[in-house]
Amino acid sequence: MAKTIAVAEETSTGLQQLKSLPERISSFLKDVRSEMRKVITPSRAEVQATTTVVIVTVFIFAAYFWLVDNIIGRAIEALLHRLTQH
Repeated sequence: MAKTIAVAEETSTGLQQLKSLPERISSFLKDVRSEMRKVITPSRAEVQATTTVVIVTVFIFAAYFWLVDNIIGRAIEALLHRLTQH
């Protein structure tokens, strides 16, 4: 009996959700439109400046990681060479 009541309540809740679907979709789309009005497209100069910063930063980090990788690699090679000598 309790199971039947729970299923009946669940279906009525599901039916209410289904009935409110168009209203929820409309509200969602209004919110999307409101948020899209707040979006600002950057100017060409801003895009070029940030792109330059990103490219320079990538090269700096690449050089740093290359240097650290070489130092660690050579240190490991030297350690292995010393450990394998008789």
